[in-house]
Amino acid sequence: MRKAIIRSASSSFFAVAGISFLLIFIAGMKHPLMNDQSSVEKTYSYLALGDSYTIGEKVTRPENFPNQLASGLRERGINCRVPKIIAKTGWTTDELEAGISQSRLRRKYDLVTLLIGVNDQYRGRPVVDYIPRFEALLKKAIAFAGDKPSHVVVFSIPDWGVTPFAQGRDRNLIASEIDAFNAANELVSRKYGVHYISITQGSRRASDDVDLLTTDGLHPSGKMYAQWTADALPYIVKELH
Repeated sequence: MRKAIIRSASSSFFAVAGISFLLIFIAGMKHPLMNDQSSVEKTYSYLALGDSYTIGEKVTRPENFPNQLASGLRERGINCRVPKIIAKTGWTTDELEAGISQSRLRRKYDLVTLLIGVNDQYRGRPVVDYIPRFEALLKKAIAFAGDKPSHVVVFSIPDWGVTPFAQGRDRNLIASEIDAFNAANELVSRKYGVHYISITQGSRRASDDVDLLTTDGLHPSGKMYAQWTADALPYIVKELH
């Protein structure tokens, strides 16, 4: 009788132990219907807003700065989608705003860049009119970035006055006006807490380095866009990681 009880107890113990082991094993398995977020690589979206400097007038698509930026992110292990570019050569602030309104865009992007204002200056518009238009665009950019100012990058306006295209014009006046527009967009950018990158001084090196311009003697080449990309990447990588 005692042996029977021992055998029964022993059997019960091994049965319980076996069930416990099985439950632990099952719990450790990844159920095929469960979404394991830790094993899924995040894909980042990128919206680039601007004018000819953003779309990359006279350069191939891979050479413009949004695509160079996306490529640089991928090289650093950040899976970035092909950028959505809302830009057109000659666009002013109000034309960019109209372009945004007419475009089918996602509600949210992981990264948004904004570079706008050179055509406002070129058309002789006063900087006081530029400020509220730029501010409205920046607020839209922040909204597209999911209300995360740290995921918005504003680039200063390059100085086209150093290019061959500006020959015969008052280069000093162009430079002073570009500086005034940039002082305004930097002030607004600081107000909203977005990241601001000044590329203006670098663009002025085009007066001595023709390789920084395309064949039209006005727009940046892939080489200059690569410099903009190098300036922006460290900050963006830090924010997205």
